[in-house]
Amino acid sequence: MTAQEKLPRNLVLQVPKALKICLLGYRSHPYVGGQGVYINYLSKALVDAGHSVDVMSGPPYPELDPRVKLIKIPSLDLFAYEGHHAFALRPKHLTSWADFFEWWAMLTGGFAESYTFGRRVVSHFKRHASEYDIVHDNQSLCYGLLELQQQGIPTIATVHHPITRDLQIALDAAPNWWYRLLTRRWHSFLGMQKKVVKELNHVVTVSEQSRGDIAEAFELDANDISLIYNGIDTETFSPRPDIKRNPMRLMTTASADQPLKGLRYLLDALALLKPQFPELELLIVGKLKAGGQTERRLRRLKLEDSVTFVSGITTEALVDYYAEASVVVSPSLYEGFGLPAGEAMACGCPVISSDGGALPEVVGDAGIVVPAGDHKALADALETLLKNPELRDELSLNGRARILEKFCWKVAAREFTEYYYKAMEQVASEHIDRV
Repeated sequence: MTAQEKLPRNLVLQVPKALKICLLGYRSHPYVGGQGVYINYLSKALVDAGHSVDVMSGPPYPELDPRVKLIKIPSLDLFAYEGHHAFALRPKHLTSWADFFEWWAMLTGGFAESYTFGRRVVSHFKRHASEYDIVHDNQSLCYGLLELQQQGIPTIATVHHPITRDLQIALDAAPNWWYRLLTRRWHSFLGMQKKVVKELNHVVTVSEQSRGDIAEAFELDANDISLIYNGIDTETFSPRPDIKRNPMRLMTTASADQPLKGLRYLLDALALLKPQFPELELLIVGKLKAGGQTERRLRRLKLEDSVTFVSGITTEALVDYYAEASVVVSPSLYEGFGLPAGEAMACGCPVISSDGGALPEVVGDAGIVVPAGDHKALADALETLLKNPELRDELSLNGRARILEKFCWKVAAREFTEYYYKAMEQVASEHIDRV
């Protein structure tokens, strides 16, 4: 028997063929973050390219193309538990280390969903590993990935950006030592992520900015991190000429009480502009936390009647909101890619963004870029666009053209296919060397 014949079935080197791909996401609903959007559109693009795709996800579960199979990996889903999570544990959970640890971590201020998701995935793969050619993780970065890699399963991971940035910004925004302690406890999963990223053989990211940041945060050589840009669904996210724009409507997508998203600076800018534009309003795609910092800031700035929050909306509703907005703002202090800015540009919306992270890579010269955390510069840029409809029209056309030219899921699927084959060939060669 030759070395080639001794290869596991999913590692036998063949001419290019349709692949059986497993995408992993520990929580993948599109309305809990960009990771769910990524899972949805990448899986669809890979199916369009001729591959077979299964998505393994913990709750809340993703919205997927009908051709993509969803394999549910249940967790305790403590964020959705009605009542205090301390009372969510049941006797049956005591027989599962993953269930118990997820509950205990939450009880003590930690976040263990990605770790426990990895344990459940490894358990699933004990029965189903031979069904897949490759496993592609979407930033769970769990220890389970290293177990799959050690078993000879071609395993890659997308890292959108290092969560070390989120941690530092949250620490800077913490009002006292107790909040800083809680913040560090919550982010204790970073130790796992750092170890996993350093030991994985195949790591991909979504922007040059993220590549440099990941290399620095996780002590890697940037050349060992591959770059494949996110795509934008330019068919769904497209102009709606039948919908009339509201010239006094601003829009942003932001998790209200995450300092990283920079919403506070947009609210401060709005407060500066209100005397000059009393009818100015802001629509925020996100959920307002009762009693949180954003709610208190709205009261202090007297903006309660000028700001509206919407959440849990459909993609179609989101595109309609983009069509109604005069200007879309991405005020983030840091973005690993900046998907909402790209989607707004694809819809033909004039965009103002901060220079946080990779946003300038996406926006380029087709929008206005201001310094992150500078509410006065943001207010000046907004004033310029609000007074200049011709410039808004120009940015609308330029933004759509830029997305069509540079950011497309079809291109991402083609580049990932090439990357998958290289990863499979490397694993196969290592197996041949061992035998």
